[in-house]
Amino acid sequence: MAKRIQFSETGTPDVLQYVDYQPQEPKAGEVQVENKAIGINYIDTYVRSGLYPPASFPAGLGTEAAGVVTKIGSDVTGIKPGDRVVYAQSALGAYSEIHNVPQEKIALLPDAISFEQAAASFLKGLTVYYLLRQTYEVQAGETILFHAAAGGVGLIASQWAKALGVKLIGTVGSDEKAARAKEAGAWATINYQKEDIATRVAELTNGEKVGVVYDSVGKDTFEKSLNSLKRRGLLVSFGNASGPVKGVDLAILNQKGSLFVTRPSLNGYVTNREELAQASGELFSLIASGAIKVDVSDAQKFPLSEAKRAHETLESRITQGSSLLIPGK
Repeated sequence: MAKRIQFSETGTPDVLQYVDYQPQEPKAGEVQVENKAIGINYIDTYVRSGLYPPASFPAGLGTEAAGVVTKIGSDVTGIKPGDRVVYAQSALGAYSEIHNVPQEKIALLPDAISFEQAAASFLKGLTVYYLLRQTYEVQAGETILFHAAAGGVGLIASQWAKALGVKLIGTVGSDEKAARAKEAGAWATINYQKEDIATRVAELTNGEKVGVVYDSVGKDTFEKSLNSLKRRGLLVSFGNASGPVKGVDLAILNQKGSLFVTRPSLNGYVTNREELAQASGELFSLIASGAIKVDVSDAQKFPLSEAKRAHETLESRITQGSSLLIPGK
């Protein structure tokens, strides 16, 4: 028997249950991983709350963890028991001590990167990879706007942008978070509690505004993001922390300068083992070189049994950077 988090109905963090379960043997093409550290991501709250409901109940939760391979199914190549691995695109169920994952979703983890570093950064790092390198390929010297710059994705984006020579303006909700984003590499920050985002972007860019805005907040920042874009700029909407954007009048894109909007996801960019190897290789090289630092405070490491408290903390908006669940604690 092993332990996992499951839920039988969508709702608040109270629906999360810590239960015993019997892991199945890995099927053909699957790898069984004993999780050592589990990533907590905002999308997990969308699944739990019902915004992205699971197909059936009871359901597991989470898609990201790092650990050690214990078993492999038939037809698995390039991965063996004892390998250190990380994954971020599994089926729901990573909030568990044991999880079976398709081999094409598994990346071998270099010895220089710890399990906690990997679980804290893999999904977020792959997200930053496709945002900055594929959805809109940022160029050295340009200025971009990135919302929630002190969050887990935002801190990695700030560091990655700096490594690429890009000036990242990060929005934050407090002076403390502004300092954290600047420390990570943000060129400038905007405290949206005190400053108007679009007005400040115009000031920071001498009236030019920016060519791309990365927005994981959603409803509360949608129009502010559009107002921060220069003519024919691109709004990359990749999250709904404040609620989904609804009822958009497409004519507003014309009125504000022939703007573009896209709603991408990782699963649209990393679809096979080759694409995963390319993305993870670039991320791991930046972490190993120190260009991207991944640290998780002890206050944001939760025992697997306390997933409910972890979700409550995440949704309170008081966290900075990544949070983890640790099995066996």
